[in-house]
Amino acid sequence: MAVGQADDRRLAPLRELERKALWLATWTIHNANHLRPSDGLKVGGHQASSASLATIMTALYFAALRPEDRVAVKPHASPVFHAIQYLFGNQTREKLEAFRAFGGAQSYPSRTKDVDDVDFSTGSVGLGAAATVFASLTQDYLRAKGLGTERPEGRMIALVGDAELDEGNIFECLLEGWKHGLRNCWWIIDYNRQSLDAVVREGLYERISALFEGLGWDVVVLKYGRLLEEAFAEPGGGKLRDWIDRCPNQLFSALSFQGGAAWRKRLLDEIGDQGAVTALIERRSDVELAALMTNLAGHDLPTLLEAFERIDHDRPVCFLAYTIKGYGLPLAGHKDNHSGLMTPAQMAAFRQSMGVREGREWDLFEGLSIPPDELQAFLAGVPFVAKGRRGYESGKLPVPARLEADVPVETSTQAAFGRLLDRLAKGDTALADRIVTTSPDVTVSTNLGPWVNRRGLFARESMADLFREERIASAQKWEFGPKGQHLELGIAEMNLFLALGALGLSHSLFGERLIPVGTLYDPFIARGLDALIYACYQDARFILAATPSGVTLAPEGGAHQSIATPLIGLAQDGLASFEPAYADELAAILAFAFDYVQRDGKSGVADWEREETGGSVYLRLSTRMLEQPQRAMTPEFAGEIVDGAYWWREPGPNCEVVIAYQGAVAKEAIEAVGLIAGDRRDVGLLAVTSADRLMAGWTAAHRARERGVAHATSLAERLLGRLPRHCAIVTVIDGHPATLGWLGSVCGHRVRALGVEHFGQTGTIADLYRHFGIDAQGLVRAAEGLAPGRPLRHLTALG
Repeated sequence: MAVGQADDRRLAPLRELERKALWLATWTIHNANHLRPSDGLKVGGHQASSASLATIMTALYFAALRPEDRVAVKPHASPVFHAIQYLFGNQTREKLEAFRAFGGAQSYPSRTKDVDDVDFSTGSVGLGAAATVFASLTQDYLRAKGLGTERPEGRMIALVGDAELDEGNIFECLLEGWKHGLRNCWWIIDYNRQSLDAVVREGLYERISALFEGLGWDVVVLKYGRLLEEAFAEPGGGKLRDWIDRCPNQLFSALSFQGGAAWRKRLLDEIGDQGAVTALIERRSDVELAALMTNLAGHDLPTLLEAFERIDHDRPVCFLAYTIKGYGLPLAGHKDNHSGLMTPAQMAAFRQSMGVREGREWDLFEGLSIPPDELQAFLAGVPFVAKGRRGYESGKLPVPARLEADVPVETSTQAAFGRLLDRLAKGDTALADRIVTTSPDVTVSTNLGPWVNRRGLFARESMADLFREERIASAQKWEFGPKGQHLELGIAEMNLFLALGALGLSHSLFGERLIPVGTLYDPFIARGLDALIYACYQDARFILAATPSGVTLAPEGGAHQSIATPLIGLAQDGLASFEPAYADELAAILAFAFDYVQRDGKSGVADWEREETGGSVYLRLSTRMLEQPQRAMTPEFAGEIVDGAYWWREPGPNCEVVIAYQGAVAKEAIEAVGLIAGDRRDVGLLAVTSADRLMAGWTAAHRARERGVAHATSLAERLLGRLPRHCAIVTVIDGHPATLGWLGSVCGHRVRALGVEHFGQTGTIADLYRHFGIDAQGLVRAAEGLAPGRPLRHLTALG
């Protein structure tokens, strides 16, 4: 039934629930500020933004949404979201009372920390909105494969602040959506014309409309509510409409804050003519005039419901909904309202206006006129929650115990990665069928070409490889189609990580598991770091292969050489970081990764290794060709590789020095051990495959012992515990030296950490390794300085 034909039996409970959602959200924020006044600054933003979106969210959650729809809620609207979920019974009073406190409802909606059915975590503005674009593409990918078709297609919906459109990733994702024929995506822009610090520029809505229309979106401008539309139909209403259309944003906000008397004076001064317009204004009291002038569409339930119900297609839609920040509260429209908070006196007056008795603030239906049993029945029939909790689970895909590929005697980890995926692509396994690869315009140069040639590129509609049809020789088969398993992206790394985040949540959002594998150049992780962190925060599951890495990419110069990425891998929660030197190590790690990204066990305490809960995996790979060792891969050996380190050369009982390396500098470490072994006793060589996992295990063992598990020990302690106390450790990595510098803290050994701390330059690998002191001679020199004794015979003088 269209809203225009709807009677009060439908609108009445919605209006009551709108009031209740606004009250509960406002009370939640006030209560949090009262209990924790030092947190007040950011809570103010919640208070104004929540009021701005209360009507829109009421129309969505209580009427327009269906169980298959997914919503990214504007960060500062979290109190309204929590309030609505409280009304549905998905949120608890205890967590609302503890809003922003430890264990309470989160400041911004969180998939992993909130209990109330959050679809997308939000917080860093712009990312939640962009996530809906890639979630929609993920849904299309699944359905093209015949997966999840037993359920209706859902709409991916974002509630977006107008100031969020300043974020660069917004424009990147919109363009990518256009390339892939985006469908089933709604963005509802809260056009309150206020950012944190200012009022937005005049005419912004025209630029927004043009942007979305140019990229294939339908744009629905929702400016006026029913009261204003009716007033425009009165004599003199046309002049009133013209005045509002010309009114500067700052003036409209200021008058909204000042109220009816200020509206009356300004309108009579500027358009009053002692005739029709004056009569239109004078027929209304100050209260009625203020209600009329602030009756924007974003605060008008019938207008919103009608707009949402009118959409009967799957094209992307941008609703540009005019609102007033802080609507319904004493701070509405004030330019400082983002950090503003209602005073106790204002809150008491607001409570009275809402009909809420003191001490009954948390009661579900307190202050509402419709009987509770009728409202409860209405809530039970809301389509969005008709099927209960909306998150899905998906079974684990079987993973082979070992991955194998034919590799040359001399190869790089990047090349080995391509060969391992190619071997998987040849097989007919459930794992291979659920792998989806993606890359920001570097598919071939990151060795995904063989996989793509066998598995194809994804598109909803088939597109032939015209180069192939024209018989032009090429190693690449660029055929697009629904069966393809590679999602080709433009060069924006933000989009890569947003895509991995959405693909890596397919099991939860759509009930079908995918194994996303993304590749990019290692130094450009930093370009998309915000989106990578966001994907991990959502607990998305994916494998990231970053290559080439470090100053080992010598001829490319400093702009393409990474320094800090090992530290990113070491520090980022939810991301297990590895840097193998050899193909057999990579094979063991990749087999582990395919299992690790599917783990979903629940741990009762902080599990820094995430052995039960799993996570995503980052592989830092290299193009450096190394001679491959010929050795047996036993389960025990594979376990040490996965846990982070193994002895390449066992230290003797009187070991004076150990060289510990990670990654492509293996050759220099091996050479250095050979050079010093004749002059230092029992020299050891430690191969570190994951400083991240090695340190996580060490930290976890400490925490276990602190909790009374006296026998707990870590791999790092078992490896280094055999060394005498006088032994010195020289660590080396083509990356920041702090990555391995902590090894001396495990058992109290002296450490000299070598690595790269400054931007590189062009040259050969030998040039750059020598320049940064990570060549064999640099290691020998560090060993002599750290473990003094007879002069090392193979140490050459510095030039």
